[in-house]
Amino acid sequence: MLIQISRREALATIAAGVALPAFADSRTDPLVLIVMDPLAAALSCPCVNGYGQRDYEKLGAALSKDLGRPVKVHFAKTLTDALKKQTEGKADLIIGKESVLRAETKANKILAKPIAALTGKDGKTTMTGLFVVAFAEKALTPVDLKEYRIVFGPASCDEKYKAALAVLKDAGISIPDKAETCGTCTEGAVAVIEAHKAGMPTATVISSYALPLLEGCGTIKKGELRVVGETAEVPFIVAFASDALPADEREAIQKSLLSVGKNKALCTAIETKTGFVLPTAEDGKKK
Repeated sequence: MLIQISRREALATIAAGVALPAFADSRTDPLVLIVMDPLAAALSCPCVNGYGQRDYEKLGAALSKDLGRPVKVHFAKTLTDALKKQTEGKADLIIGKESVLRAETKANKILAKPIAALTGKDGKTTMTGLFVVAFAEKALTPVDLKEYRIVFGPASCDEKYKAALAVLKDAGISIPDKAETCGTCTEGAVAVIEAHKAGMPTATVISSYALPLLEGCGTIKKGELRVVGETAEVPFIVAFASDALPADEREAIQKSLLSVGKNKALCTAIETKTGFVLPTAEDGKKK
């Protein structure tokens, strides 16, 4: 029979000179970190120097040192893929887009809460959605999109769906009950360019962080798209810790993440101005 004992009990036992079984503290097992940040080097491309190349292996090493426990870093575009193909259903810490993690943890019945938000190179923990059209189109603001076909992002991406719908509502533009969506910013950008060539006025909503990558990777030519509107700010990259972790371990992980800003080399490696900060109430909504 496996006996679970607390860390305090374990220390007391050691002090008494009694040997502990090897399995007494499961915290010697690797902490499972799933990274879904679209700007992670493993999930992005090296087309823009110093951008979209976040080295999360170095963050994993820093966490391991602070926690005194191995940290296994996994990269995936979806939480479902990570759980099924890489981690055997385990997820201790997940880092990615806040609205996506909120949707995917719910879909996979994983209870987790935000414990830290990552600042970007600009020091912000937020991003926006950008309404874009082909450069030669006549539209100048969201109000001008009334007669345009509009392609949104997935419903799980707040900046490309929920926040975008709010902008159009304010502009007096009605949207069909079933809005047209596409999976990625790349798909949306290509759809706009191709539709313009065919004489069909089309707009799409892309994530603000994606525009440099679209141009840098050659998906679109520089200046081929024009921004005609922007959504309100929404949370960007947030770290979610599993509710299954002991409270003191969640606190230790949070403390480690919040100390990243003191390590200049690590900040450079993960492309952040001030590291992780405490999440806002917005980051924890609906959790």
